[in-house]
Amino acid sequence: MKFQILKEIAVLKEGKNGWRKELNLVSWNGNEPKYDIRWWPPNKSDIGKGLTLMPEELFQLGEVIPMLSRDLHLLHQG
Repeated sequence: MKFQILKEIAVLKEGKNGWRKELNLVSWNGNEPKYDIRWWPPNKSDIGKGLTLMPEELFQLGEVIPMLSRDLHLLHQG
């Protein structure tokens, strides 16, 4: 699988092995870029498990996340 990381947006988590879960804008096999949440090694020579989102899916997720944070707050109070 061929990929090109067009924009590195955020590191979400770093594992003990040096791999990082990142949010990036990625073009897969020369196709239209999509937002991608995936584990990457330090040199980006391999591809870990992940999730690819169309822009409208990422924006929808952005609308849902604030509601989840309120729910999580209530769970930790209980």
